[in-house]
Amino acid sequence: MPISVPGIFNHRKNGFTLIELLVVLLVMGLAAGLIGVIAQPDERTRLRVEAERLAELLDLAATESRLTGKPIAWAVGRADYRFWRSSDAGWLEAGETLRARSLPAGMAIAGLRIEFDPYVPVTYELQMSLGAARYAVVGSPLGEVRIHDSR
Repeated sequence: MPISVPGIFNHRKNGFTLIELLVVLLVMGLAAGLIGVIAQPDERTRLRVEAERLAELLDLAATESRLTGKPIAWAVGRADYRFWRSSDAGWLEAGETLRARSLPAGMAIAGLRIEFDPYVPVTYELQMSLGAARYAVVGSPLGEVRIHDSR
């Protein structure tokens, strides 16, 4: 027949100890930190996404210039790039689709200005860089726009 003394061996836990809570918080913090590091794309991936975006926008600008019969220009600044439309009042900033876009921190584009003529295809090559990553956005005489890894 078992004999038990009340209060000595008949403990019941009502919750967690401070040490247990701290261990759980530490594990959750480490997991969140690792997920954050893994989920952030590297420089090459970020640059490729931006190069693809720019290539699509340049292609759109050239197509729109041919369809409207009016020149469209592209210009790069230190931290952004913009599209301009030719009008009777001069060069005006393009609308919503070809709006000004900021470059991610540390990204640079070597190039100054491209003017898309509605009747003559324009050839160009823009060098994009972010850290050690390099890509080129190239417009061919046939009107094709492609990106190339420039390692």
